[in-house]
Order: sequence, then C-alpha cells, then structure tokens
Amino acid sequence: MRVLLVEDEPRVAGFIAKGLREQTYAVDVARDGPEALYSAGVNDYDLVILDVMLPVRDGYAVCRELRGSGVRTPILMLTARDAVDDRVRGLDCGADDYLTKPFDFKELLARLRALARRTAEIRPAVIRVADLALNTANHTAGRAGKPISLTAKEYALLEFLVLHQDRIVGRDAIAQHVWDQSFDAFTNVIDVYIKRLRAKLDVGGAPRLIHTRRGEGYMLTTKAEAGDE
Repeated sequence: MRVLLVEDEPRVAGFIAKGLREQTYAVDVARDGPEALYSAGVNDYDLVILDVMLPVRDGYAVCRELRGSGVRTPILMLTARDAVDDRVRGLDCGADDYLTKPFDFKELLARLRALARRTAEIRPAVIRVADLALNTANHTAGRAGKPISLTAKEYALLEFLVLHQDRIVGRDAIAQHVWDQSFDAFTNVIDVYIKRLRAKLDVGGAPRLIHTRRGEGYMLTTKAEAGDE
C-alpha cells in the first residue's frame, strides 16, 4: 500500500516513514498543507496519515479540502491534542480515525490495517491462490507448505498481484501502489522484481503463477493464458 504521511517534524516523520517502510508500505512524506494537497492531487494513495499542527495550512483545513475535492482515501489524523472537542473537530472535517501523540507504533499499524479493511471487501487474513498462501497479517508467504523468504518490497509486490488475482495490472498501477514518489519510471526495476518473485515462487518446476502480457502488464493467475510470456 502507498501512504501519504503529512508531518512537518523531521524526526517524527523519519521515525514513522522508516517503520512503515519496514512493514512493506510505500511512503511519501509531505512537510506542510500545500505540499500534502499537491501530492494527493497527483498521486493515488491508499491511506493518508495527517498531522494536525502543520505550517501554512493545518491538518483540519487540508482534510476539509481533500474531502471537498472528492478524495475518499481513508485519513488518519495524528496530533498531540487529546481533548474531545479536538477529536470531534477532526472527525467532522472528514477524518476516518484519530490517534493522539505519543502513540505506540503497533497501534498505528493496527489502525491503518483497520482503515484499509473498510475500503476493501472482507477477505481472510490468509489468501490462497492454488498452493500459494499469503498471510496479510504477518506479511509472510509460502507455497506448497514451504515458506518463501521475501524482502519487504517483494512481499508488497506479491500482495498487490494477489489482491488483483486474474486481472492484468500495468506498470503504472504497480508503481503507484508499491513504490513511492522516488520511483524512476524509466528503469526496469519492476521487471527485476517480477523476475525475483518468479524465481522464488516457481522453485522445483511449480506451475508459473505470474504471467507477463506484452504491452499490458502482469497478471497473477492459475489459468493458462494464450500469449503469456
């Protein structure tokens, strides 16, 4: 999942971004209100973490403008303000959840998972495709009962493909949801990661799950498709 983190305090932003990236999230960081609005306008995010106390335009104003422009991405507000009126104001501005500082990082992750579930159909914690099992709770995978060792980015890519099972996903969609704004569209990094995943998934002559559709993208499926590479 790709997350927009709006936080003006460098130390806090660095701590949260590092932790999220270790949990397979792709993270873009905005330092103030206008930068957040710009990023949300040009990128497709799965979640927004929005600090209230921001320079130029505060989090309440940013949240109102995002909702007013039609953005329906789940928003989690972060703030040191813990008064009931402050929480009510944030929720009334359009936020989906509210977490006060300081917070336990495990709680932040749990709240993000809960927000992500609201926008998706109910699915089990373990998703199975043929003999492939993907555990979305602890970010592990296995095939035919044998664990597969994956890096955070490999897992994120595999999860994205699994969640779009039997559908072609283009490189643009993969870049939007698996990588952050530092992604260079002119590189072959996606192809490299696809090759790595295939090498790990197709051990021992197991049937190929990830198929390439020339000029279109990739598809994870158990169905044999004419023209696959």
